[in-house]
Amino acid sequence: MAASERTALGPLVGAIDQGTSSTRFLVFNAKTAELLSHHQVEIKQEFPREGWVEQDPKEILNSVYECVEKTCEKMKQLNINIGNIRAIGVTNQRETTVVWDKTTGEPLYNAIVWLDLRTQSTVERLLKRIPGKNKTFSKFKTGLPLSTYFSAVKLRWLLDNVEEIRKAVEDRRAMFGTIDSWLIWSLTGGKNGGIHCTDVTNASRTMLFNIHSLEWDPELCKFFDIPMEILPNVRSSSEVYGLMKICPSRKSGALTGVPISGCLGDQSAALVGQMCFRDGQAKNTYGTGCFLLCNTGQKSVFSEHGLITTIAYKMGRDKPAFYALEGSVAIAGAVVRWLRDNLGIAKTSQEVEKLAADVGTSYGCYFVPAFSGLYAPYWEPSARGIICGLTQFTNKSHIAFAALEAVCFQTREILDAMNKDCGIPLSQLQVDGGMTNNKILMQLQSDILCIPVVKPSMPETTALGAAMAAGAAEGVGVWSLNPGDLTAVTCERFEPQINPEESEYRYARWKKAVMKSMGWETSDSPNGDTSIFCSLPLGIFIMSSMVMLIGAKYISGK
Repeated sequence: MAASERTALGPLVGAIDQGTSSTRFLVFNAKTAELLSHHQVEIKQEFPREGWVEQDPKEILNSVYECVEKTCEKMKQLNINIGNIRAIGVTNQRETTVVWDKTTGEPLYNAIVWLDLRTQSTVERLLKRIPGKNKTFSKFKTGLPLSTYFSAVKLRWLLDNVEEIRKAVEDRRAMFGTIDSWLIWSLTGGKNGGIHCTDVTNASRTMLFNIHSLEWDPELCKFFDIPMEILPNVRSSSEVYGLMKICPSRKSGALTGVPISGCLGDQSAALVGQMCFRDGQAKNTYGTGCFLLCNTGQKSVFSEHGLITTIAYKMGRDKPAFYALEGSVAIAGAVVRWLRDNLGIAKTSQEVEKLAADVGTSYGCYFVPAFSGLYAPYWEPSARGIICGLTQFTNKSHIAFAALEAVCFQTREILDAMNKDCGIPLSQLQVDGGMTNNKILMQLQSDILCIPVVKPSMPETTALGAAMAAGAAEGVGVWSLNPGDLTAVTCERFEPQINPEESEYRYARWKKAVMKSMGWETSDSPNGDTSIFCSLPLGIFIMSSMVMLIGAKYISGK
């Protein structure tokens, strides 16, 4: 590439996309939205006990440094000047909770991932303090039901169970944040002056944030008994938070001095990346989970059908907040990973698609992947995964097809709820996320919804949204968000290919399976080791009985 061609690229914007399964760093041309280069690193998930999901915050941070370094190396090989990167945006898995020591920069415990279920007993204890055990007691402040999903109960569990965190809070050394806060603090200097902040979209997922006043809510902090001094400062989604600093341990400084100026939770970033800026525009993202968001403009709309109200974005300090209705599904891409890693019926995600394509039907088999209970529209933590309708004819291909179909049925449930709340049914569904590369899934989705499914040819809309926010920030100004300036996106379109009656029949059978998945777990279900020796009185009884039997045999001389 000649020097004149390098200049023609114009200003560039980077995006850190830190998800549940992987971390990526991507670089876009701010004038054309073209993706120029990227690098991806898979992230380990740890399952120390049933229902627990953790990640190592330091591994997450190091994966960001690695992705930045590798992407910059690739750009140099392409003869693209990394000096043209004018800003960096951050988008992240939401709700995942980190507490760290601001004096050492070290995490005080693993990150508790949004999918984690350990806090069910915490939720039930908190519910007892609410008149009528009303899970929606904070709905009109936060837009959220009381659930294991959100950060406040994860933080409460950490304060109740991790002595090191309690001590750090007492000593005023502790900082709390979702993944965006941990990354921005670390990347802007960490213990040497790092910026402790979050944006309104991530704050709105904690259950501690008032989505109307756009501030931490003292009454909610008091209810959860969370000290407000450990919370990050809340900023807009598009402003300069701080500058990238060299990482001392890695001597990594390729983008030192570049402003971090965009921050959006991953689903809000996808809404922006899909350019859903008008009231009534919606998108569905297929990642580890599945998330349908509909822009409701500057008005917060509260669902009567199991959806949650969240902040979509706030594009500048002096700009208004925009809101969205959201349907959240815990398990989407994670079910494919489960088939691969836990059951071993395929070696790759692509192989799962091939298995499903080979049969083209589930042959009456239905899979409800309620591994973490059911989220929207049920909010039922007692549910667990089931596969039903099995016969001797059922094989792994049918189960693979049923798993993909489950993702589509779950989307149908939240889309139905969205249509009821909004009053105007969607005429088509805009989609994005890693699973949209699966053409079988996209066709299935169109068939089950009975409307077209529209997929952008550039699938990295989550990272694109973060880059747009960063590039549009005051003081950066290299990316225009004016509707007339936005680049038109080419799309692939999937049309329904089955009749609506068949779709309704299959959907009704799915609903029947969902009902059977509920009520499996209760608060008195045993956790951890279920050995009889876990019961101390019973254990003493059995041990003493054994001693007496041995003693009797000895006395009798046998």
